[in-house]
Amino acid sequence: MNKTELIAAVAEKADIAKKDAEKAVSAVLDTIIEKVAEGEEVRIVGFGTFERHERKERQGCNPRTKEKMYIPASKVPAFKAGKAFKEAVDAE
Repeated sequence: MNKTELIAAVAEKADIAKKDAEKAVSAVLDTIIEKVAEGEEVRIVGFGTFERHERKERQGCNPRTKEKMYIPASKVPAFKAGKAFKEAVDAE
């Protein structure tokens, strides 16, 4: 399912116009991205938690040349599914 399909599904489920569903879905996603980028944790009970993890600088290896290289430190988004989400997926 892509974003367009998600918007259509939300519009149908909530019985609202696709334009309104698109605004709502975009607002939710944009807010999650903004808050996680700022270092905040976004917790949606029953769904999961979005957070930012810090990766330390580490040594890697170029697979083509086998040359050792350093991979710089970075910040990456992470998602941990909530209990209800895990149970719903496992039930299928």
